[in-house]
Amino acid sequence: MRNFWTILCVLLVVFILVLSSVMFQVRQTEKVIITRFGEPVRTIDRPGLKFKYPKPIEVVERFDSRSRLFQDTPEEETATAGGEPIIVKTFVVWRIAEPKTFLVSVKDVVTAEDNLKSLLRNKQNSVIGRHYFSEFVNTDPEKIQFQQIETEIANEIRSDALNEYGIEVQSVGIKRLMISKDVTEKVFDRMKADRNRKTESILAAGNAEAERIKSDAEAKQKELLAVADAQAKQIRGAGDAEAAKYYKMLEADPDLAMFLRDIEALKKILAERSTIVLGVETEPIQLLKELPDIKPKQNDSEAQK
Repeated sequence: MRNFWTILCVLLVVFILVLSSVMFQVRQTEKVIITRFGEPVRTIDRPGLKFKYPKPIEVVERFDSRSRLFQDTPEEETATAGGEPIIVKTFVVWRIAEPKTFLVSVKDVVTAEDNLKSLLRNKQNSVIGRHYFSEFVNTDPEKIQFQQIETEIANEIRSDALNEYGIEVQSVGIKRLMISKDVTEKVFDRMKADRNRKTESILAAGNAEAERIKSDAEAKQKELLAVADAQAKQIRGAGDAEAAKYYKMLEADPDLAMFLRDIEALKKILAERSTIVLGVETEPIQLLKELPDIKPKQNDSEAQK
């Protein structure tokens, strides 16, 4: 009986060992290559429990399929389209897309990033050489083309990285942009000159607008003064004509003229219901008491008759 249980345990251990040698687990974040006698025969990218021949017939090569950030790139000095030297440090986000190509070409992550570094150095210099310095550094944010330049670099290396190394380049970014001391001074001088030009332009526009407003105000002032002067002359002429009429009346019959003046004043005073306390001798209130004895003047011919 004891021998039976011993044999059963041995068989169970052997079964577990055999099963573990032919079964393996693929994780969600992995891609697996099965090599048979060193040659890739299968690619597995779906997670789950899988089977294979035991070693050394078939071997499981595992690759992490998650995105990686490679930023250990050197600071490269390169020239822009205008010849200004700049120092650029970039980073790359990549992942293993073709594990079979990756296994044959590079085998590990360190070698893959070394190849990416060399590929990035050549392509970024080519792309930067097509863009002017003002697209990297500018006082106008709309003229800075960082995103476009990063996209161009990524497009330049994407196909080569995938075909040669099985690597998918997801994005490329400029981590740091530096310029030398001489170039920095030139940049600041250029920015200062640009600011001065903008300041002068704004001041010139302001002065022109101020002159226009002043000119319009002076023209309107002259026009209003001319209109007011014309109206004043018209009123003065009407007043002179009215005064001349009264002057003739006064010259012809002063008593009658004064009487008519008092009548007119009395009409104006009594035009509305008003309570006025005045002495009866006050002009023209005395007219309410009695009328003056006014006789028209006779001509000299009538007096002789």
